[in-house]
Amino acid sequence: MTDRARALDALAAADAVELRAVLLGICASPAWAEAVAAARPWRDRRALLDANAAAVAALSTADLQDALAGHARIGAPGAGDAAAEREQAGVRAADRALLDELHRANAAYEARFGHVFLIRATGRSAATMLAALRERLPNDPATETEIVRDELRRINNIRITRLLDGA
Repeated sequence: MTDRARALDALAAADAVELRAVLLGICASPAWAEAVAAARPWRDRRALLDANAAAVAALSTADLQDALAGHARIGAPGAGDAAAEREQAGVRAADRALLDELHRANAAYEARFGHVFLIRATGRSAATMLAALRERLPNDPATETEIVRDELRRINNIRITRLLDGA
């Protein structure tokens, strides 16, 4: 049995309290955590990632807000938020002017949509994320909600994969 398979088996065998804590560390939505937990045992990694996709797709508006509340603003990961710091590593090299513009664009986005701008930041530069933010700002709320769901699914996939890979 591979280390990856052992990690998946250990996660699937975790007691309900421990599993909930682990899952909420991936996604802050209690409804998401409950749906993913209810899908166990996962026969393999793909089944767990499929459970993530199904759970994200089923989130109500309030549940999606719960998930978004667990994400730091792009360019402003919270102190001690290792996941956000790791995922937003591409922001570290940005100069002050770019960070200020990112801050202004984030504020405009939040004013328009009522939540943080969510994007899979892993491997992206600050300039790339700012361009995506500007591109998405004119979206209507329904379109943006579906983009946010897809970004959340992708972020959760990355976090699940990191967990299973022991990274």
